[in-house]
Amino acid sequence: MTSAPAPTVELSAPPALAPLLARGALLSPFKRPRPGAAHPRTRLVLPALRIDIARLAAYERVCGFPTGEDALPVTYPHVLGFPLAIRLMSGPGFPLPLLGLVHTSIRITRHRATAATGSYGLTVRVDGLAPHRRGTQAAVVTEMRDGGDVVWESRSTYLARHRTASAHPADAGEAPAPLPAVEEWRLAGDVGRRYGVVSGDRNPIHLHPLTARLFGFPRAVAHGMWTVARCLAAHGTPDAAEVRADFRAPVLLPGTVTYAAAGGRFALRGDDGRVHVTGEVRPV
Repeated sequence: MTSAPAPTVELSAPPALAPLLARGALLSPFKRPRPGAAHPRTRLVLPALRIDIARLAAYERVCGFPTGEDALPVTYPHVLGFPLAIRLMSGPGFPLPLLGLVHTSIRITRHRATAATGSYGLTVRVDGLAPHRRGTQAAVVTEMRDGGDVVWESRSTYLARHRTASAHPADAGEAPAPLPAVEEWRLAGDVGRRYGVVSGDRNPIHLHPLTARLFGFPRAVAHGMWTVARCLAAHGTPDAAEVRADFRAPVLLPGTVTYAAAGGRFALRGDDGRVHVTGEVRPV
């Protein structure tokens, strides 16, 4: 017997984030995360999305991308799909609490350059839950289409930290050689607030030391997607490329980090040598 197709909900405009974030915050204390929990199967679709050029320029400035170019930064479609992802993750059917949810990785495939002046279709869905050594992780898939062609797609993982019944060991593979330092970046304490404005991601762990402490962080934490966007702005990305990034340790704000890169690989390290982000860019 074949399973029923996943329901598709078509939206006329991106949903407003503020009420979704409020709903997610209110429901968070009642969520009981576990890998085997049911998750939403709905696919949310924006069939004809146009880019807000002023908002795009603000994003480019915060992340260090050049402004005024016609092609979208490789990370920007994630921002476009973020309201749809939050609609799915803030609802009662999503088993992980939205408050404190940590972005742990992203894999992006850009099949070709995408113009800022284009009109695109966006589809976002939850692709399942999996156990993690620190809790339960959800995968969210975003696709951007030009006509019928997928021109950009990503898979993000989000972690809800909680006690686990059994240990899930960290990867034991051999660590690659450290990359050579390229630049040192001094990060201001308001980076999380500035990125929150242009991305819509106002998770309290990013905004202020007081709200970050509620979730176990000593200071505000930079958004993972800001760190990878800042790295890719420095690194550069071919028109057709695969990008992977893993967020290994929080970047506390304010702080100083070192951007390191060689070939297609990049990393972000702290003053103490701790690796915060690792990633790779490959042409396709």
